[in-house]
Amino acid sequence: MSVFTPLPESTLAAWLRGYAIGRLVELKGIAAGVQNSNFFVTTTLGRYVLTLFEAIPRAELPYYLHLMAHLARHGLPVPAPIADRDNEYLGTLEGKPAVLVMRLAGQSVMAPGEQHCARVGAMLAGLHLAGQSYGRRQDNPRGPAWRTATAAEVRSFLPAEEQALLDAELAFQAQVDSAALPAGAIHADLFRDNVLWDGDHIGGVIDFYFSGHDSLLFDVAVTVNDWCATPGGELDAARCAALLAAYHAERPFTAAERQAWPAMLRAAALRFWLSRAADLHLPRQGEMVLVKNPDEYRDILRRRIVAHPALPEV
Repeated sequence: MSVFTPLPESTLAAWLRGYAIGRLVELKGIAAGVQNSNFFVTTTLGRYVLTLFEAIPRAELPYYLHLMAHLARHGLPVPAPIADRDNEYLGTLEGKPAVLVMRLAGQSVMAPGEQHCARVGAMLAGLHLAGQSYGRRQDNPRGPAWRTATAAEVRSFLPAEEQALLDAELAFQAQVDSAALPAGAIHADLFRDNVLWDGDHIGGVIDFYFSGHDSLLFDVAVTVNDWCATPGGELDAARCAALLAAYHAERPFTAAERQAWPAMLRAAALRFWLSRAADLHLPRQGEMVLVKNPDEYRDILRRRIVAHPALPEV
């Protein structure tokens, strides 16, 4: 993702001596996203992605890394973390927690069709099913408590109309009871740029560093809001139907999920409106920093309040 921490090649070359993946051939920063410092690393033995974690507490990182390893063992196209010679996934580089993962094949598709959405829906269901046997638990780091705290931090930067929208949505979400919804490990950030396509097939699902334990339906809502939205933020009916039907075929939606679906779409929109507003108004200093427009998800929230697609029948 965005490069906040410069990394000299000589420093990385020395660090790689603790691994059994060969010598450094090429290092290239990745200029996308807003959360971590990511680099493409090519060695004499393979291609990898190196992440330096800029803000995530070190104690939280084993949850993400072992989740990725767990899902990879279950056959999902997830970047498996690389252990060093001491059999540890997590290291330290330039004073930051660091991890190497396998670099997966493929490219993102930013204008998906119904077939893309169907494959993503089936894959997401598979991820949720495999995640049921994951032994570690860590709450969604962008869950209700984070939304409340972040709203308080960014509220003063918003115009009066947006403050009113934010206050009303927080009050609405506070009344939502998700206790009856199926829960487990979720990706929580399954946007189009986090899925790599190898021809017509998914070659990789990346960026698990917002993952956590939450309602599976919230993960579906995050995915639908991105994969099935038109440029104006409305939902494309055909793409929605394809994604939801493919998911439902693998993990059928429950009656409680059907009832909670409108609220989950709104919660997912609120989460990304808030995170983008925080990135815009409370930025971190970086070498190459990409800030996404919060207005996109403000408008998506407004549209989800008015209209939403139905889930497939139980």
